Amino acid sequence: MALGDHLRTVPLAEAERWPIWRRPVALLALMAFGMPIAFATWSALLNNFVIEMAGFDGADIGWLHTVREIPGFLAIGVIAIILFVREQVLALVSLVMLGVATALTAQFPSLGGLLFVTLISSIGFHYYETVNQSLQLQWIDKKKAPQTLGWLLSIGSGATLLAYGLIVVTWRAYDLSYDLVYWVAGGTTVLIALVAFFAFPQFESPNPQTKKMVLRRRYWLYYALQFMSGARRQIFVVFAAFMMVERYGFDVHQITALFMGTLLANMIAAPLLGGIVARFGERLALVVEYAGLGAIFLLYAALYIFDWGPWMAGALYVLNHLFFALALAIKTYFQKIADPGDIAPTAAVAFTINHIAAVFLPAALGYLWLTSPTSVFFLAAGMALVSLLLSLLVPRHPEPGHETILARPMPAPAE
Repeated sequence: MALGDHLRTVPLAEAERWPIWRRPVALLALMAFGMPIAFATWSALLNNFVIEMAGFDGADIGWLHTVREIPGFLAIGVIAIILFVREQVLALVSLVMLGVATALTAQFPSLGGLLFVTLISSIGFHYYETVNQSLQLQWIDKKKAPQTLGWLLSIGSGATLLAYGLIVVTWRAYDLSYDLVYWVAGGTTVLIALVAFFAFPQFESPNPQTKKMVLRRRYWLYYALQFMSGARRQIFVVFAAFMMVERYGFDVHQITALFMGTLLANMIAAPLLGGIVARFGERLALVVEYAGLGAIFLLYAALYIFDWGPWMAGALYVLNHLFFALALAIKTYFQKIADPGDIAPTAAVAFTINHIAAVFLPAALGYLWLTSPTSVFFLAAGMALVSLLLSLLVPRHPEPGHETILARPMPAPAE
């Protein structure tokens, strides 16, 4: 890679003939490694930081996560930005924003301050994720997509594992401060984003993207799956780890060790799960995911009723993440049914749909959490059941014109 490569525009077909470390997939891998260093560190320390330094309760953490999800709801704004900024550049600028905001997190140990810095970091995170998903589906061949997405998930898990491992090893041994750890993690993500910007050329997809909002009736099942995924995931992201600290008193190094176990499992499982999706199809993968998640949320509720202890809570946390890894099937399902030019605008629309419930659920359920934590998990199990019913509508071989089992495949052209 040459320092001036960022000034070049290279067609995707030409780049695919280059050594693998110079191809678009290498850039995707570098970004997949860089993003979790900031985000995973922020997440690992968050629950302890807000309880110890800002005195948060369940309602406060609910409001924090509601604010965090507002930029996801506004991800549709990416469509306007890519009129003027290339998607590749926007992804890296968003990574820089995430890194800078993470570095500054400990400077704001109050509800108002944390809401502000969280909003900034969330803009970076959600705009990066929106554009990254678009670039993945444009740059990766359909036949290789499940396996490649699995490997990218594994790389991201490896970066997260590295961040967690450093926290576990050094937090108590060196009596680290929240301030120092946030600065180091955020700065590392910024550095990786700058390297990615200057070292790679601008890759040009063969299919120009539609730069306006796209809502197509035939994508309705994809939209529904995205909505339910966002609603269901919020409950887990907001309250599962918070429960570990609030109910069982997990310290920073303990909650981070739990996250490490989760990441180790994901690193091993993600490529295998990608292969399973490629072999057995998206429908089976989604059915297994939602059935498993429904059972786990019911067990979370039972955990509160019968108090099975922190080990059971930790095991459920790891299993939940393993099932979440199968969500890559939603991406490959859309890749198979989409018009090539719809990928970028639909990624933005899908992210907005994914975050509709996320804007109000954390705050609303934060108040419910104060009186009935079990009800929160029962609600999540119900959402998993709805998702399971929707996944049964996914065809075994989805394609344009055959997006659901209710749609008949398009007739083959006459020879």
